[in-house]
Amino acid sequence: MANATPRPYKQVARAQAQERTRDALIDAAKDEFFDGNWMEATLESLSAKAGVTKQTLLRYFGSKDNLLIQALIRLGSEARDQRWSAPVGDVPGIVENLIDHYSEWGPRSMRLGSWQSGPPMLAMISHAARQFHYSWVEYAFAPQLEGVRGKARTRRRAALIAICDLQTWWILSHDLGLPRAEVRTILIDLVTRLVEEER
Repeated sequence: MANATPRPYKQVARAQAQERTRDALIDAAKDEFFDGNWMEATLESLSAKAGVTKQTLLRYFGSKDNLLIQALIRLGSEARDQRWSAPVGDVPGIVENLIDHYSEWGPRSMRLGSWQSGPPMLAMISHAARQFHYSWVEYAFAPQLEGVRGKARTRRRAALIAICDLQTWWILSHDLGLPRAEVRTILIDLVTRLVEEER
C-alpha cells in the first residue's frame, strides 16, 4: 500500500514554492506602494505583477491592505536591522550608517513623508516612519544624550533628529548636489559642534 504522507522533499519543495509566492506578492506591493500608485492598484494588478492569480493573493493575505501591512512589516524589519547596526556613540560610524540607509532608501522615504496628510492608513505609516527615526537617534546617540537633563536634553535630541533627518541629507546630496564625502563631513561636523558646544 502506498504511503499517503508526502515525502519530506515534496513538503520542502512545496514550502519553498509558497515562500517564493509570498515574496513575489510582497515585492509587488512594495514596488507599487513606493514607485507606483497604491491607491489605484487593484488585486488583479498586484497579483499579475507577482505572476499569480487574484485568488492566490487572497489566499495568502486576505486583502490588499493585509498585503501592504505584511510588506511594510518586512521593510521595517530590514530597515531596523540596517539602522540598528550603527556603532553607538561613534559619530563618524553613525553618519556612515545613516548615509548608507538614505542612499538606498532616500527617494522612497521621501515619498513616505509626503503622506502625512494623506488617507488615514498612509498618514499612520508616515507617522510610524518618523517615530522610527526618533527612536534610532536615541539609540545611536545614547552616549551623547546620557547625563543631559531637562530642556538641554530636549534641545540636543531635537537638533540630532534634525541634523540626521532625511530632508537634511536630501538637501545636501540632491538639492545642492554635494558628493557623499562632503555630505559625510558636513553631518559629522554638525553633530560634533552640537555636542561640544553644549558641554
